[in-house]
Amino acid sequence: MHIHDSLQHSETDPRLSELTLLYQFSNTMLSTIRLNKLMHLILTAITTPSSNLFERAILFLRNEKSNVLQGMLAVTRQLSEGLQIVGGHDALGSRWEISDEVISRQRSAEFCLQVRLTRIEIDTDTDCPLIHHIISERSLYHYDDNVCHKCPTCHFIRPLCGGSFAAAPLVARETTIGMIVVDNPDSARDISSDNLHFLQLFANQAGMAIENSMLYNRIEDAHLNLKDARERLLHGERLAAIGEMAANLAHELKNPLITIGGFAGRLLKALPVETREYRYADTIVSEVSRLEKMLAEILAFSRKPTICFHRCNLEEIVQDCLANNAAIFEDHNIRVSFSSDAGPLAVFGDAHQLKQVFLNLILNACDAMPEGGDLSLTLQKASLDKKTVIATVEDTGGGIPQDMLPQIFNPFFTTKHHGTGLGLAIVNRIILNHFGLIEADNTGQGAVFTITLPLAQ
Repeated sequence: MHIHDSLQHSETDPRLSELTLLYQFSNTMLSTIRLNKLMHLILTAITTPSSNLFERAILFLRNEKSNVLQGMLAVTRQLSEGLQIVGGHDALGSRWEISDEVISRQRSAEFCLQVRLTRIEIDTDTDCPLIHHIISERSLYHYDDNVCHKCPTCHFIRPLCGGSFAAAPLVARETTIGMIVVDNPDSARDISSDNLHFLQLFANQAGMAIENSMLYNRIEDAHLNLKDARERLLHGERLAAIGEMAANLAHELKNPLITIGGFAGRLLKALPVETREYRYADTIVSEVSRLEKMLAEILAFSRKPTICFHRCNLEEIVQDCLANNAAIFEDHNIRVSFSSDAGPLAVFGDAHQLKQVFLNLILNACDAMPEGGDLSLTLQKASLDKKTVIATVEDTGGGIPQDMLPQIFNPFFTTKHHGTGLGLAIVNRIILNHFGLIEADNTGQGAVFTITLPLAQ
């Protein structure tokens, strides 16, 4: 049932009507903690035709970080017909309700969209009477002339309010958290002193209701964050247990694998090349070698790294990596280009681990270009601060699927059929331990890895 039915008996007594509205609003505050719904209920209640208060209402909330009054919602009389009463005719036990359909219609109205784009900068030292009353004095503000329409501070009044208007602060804990602006654009009638008095009472309750809703939302967000952190902690503990078990298992498997590989190698040397037994022994040797490499990566990832920091030349490290892989480039028909900024590119770090980073990225690029392609490596100082060096490794191997990019540095995630998924995870950890950052992206032809490291000062 609509609010008109509830207030019909009190049309001859404005005070009783106001009291009914205030009681219903108090009950409504206890029925919802949704801030969005609460704002719609507040503005709809004071613009609905049955209340006969105002023809339009605008709500602003204060953004503490940017120190502005931000437009949140606007409701006109044409869109305020959806307010309903729940709880019968008893004003002491009834409350308001509004449907999601009405909320959506109000929120998508053109005037509401205009209000939501409005920002009013808060400056307590300004001469603006509106800001002075609402923010500093926390008192009601009412103007019948066009003073505010010429004010450069709150210039929002010109497009939003064409004539006489009133503004009431929303106060909570002695602080203005927002304001409600009302006017009568359709009839152009003056705002009476009784309506101003009711607006002040109404705004006092609205301020407390909005503050309670915001506090509840913050507590709920904190609870969700705490729950998420607890789940991450439990997941981390499970991963740590799995990692410890994998490290122990890898250590136990490594010794028998070495024995198997050794005997298979001896058989390989003793067998004629064209025999079936030779092919079998060769397969055993290659598979043992692959498993040994996999176990070595698992042990390297699970072991706490020890970094011996010293001054090392990043250009020399990259050139050593390229020299070590010259035969692979030739066999795979890969064209290599390398460029570096003039001057020393010295970083503090472990040269052996940094070499492992570039070797891994170079070999990954080679795997991505089995039919040949272009591999480009660059070293350059950051153009802004000159305190960091940016290294890029770019290939023409087709790139990484876009949905996999966020996961490629995760342990045990791989796009290769023969990979362990630990290579890039180890690379990422080494770079982080050197106070750097590594990022992956796609170009038009392939993938590019960008490494940022601090230069030695």
